[in-house]
Amino acid sequence: HIQATIATDPKAKWVFIADQLNTHKSASWVKCVTELCGIETPLGEKGQSGILENMTSRVDFLRCAEHRIRFVYTLKHCSWLNQVEIGFGILSRRLLKRGSFPSIEVMNQRIQAFIAFFNDTLAKPFRWTYIGKPLLV
Repeated sequence: HIQATIATDPKAKWVFIADQLNTHKSASWVKCVTELCGIETPLGEKGQSGILENMTSRVDFLRCAEHRIRFVYTLKHCSWLNQVEIGFGILSRRLLKRGSFPSIEVMNQRIQAFIAFFNDTLAKPFRWTYIGKPLLV
């Protein structure tokens, strides 16, 4: 999904918010960012040396604000993002999963109507349980 997003505007600056999964800190992402940004820095070898040596060095590279494409990693207990995921889960389960939409416009209208209905009749505050450090962007 990230590569498809970048392809929509290949020259733009992109900041992706990612969770702490190892796949979001992989050597393949370092190589992808290097290629797409035209970075010619030697990467080294995974487990051996250089940027690819370990996950910490890869994260430092992927976070670098000087790169046109960079990642911001959420905290391990990132409850604000969990709330967003819960909201999309509700939308998916209650509307989209079994929905049939003749067009994107109709789907958009039904999503907007569902959100209005949900907010008026079913919504209640999510319980916020984690107090942590702010997200560093």
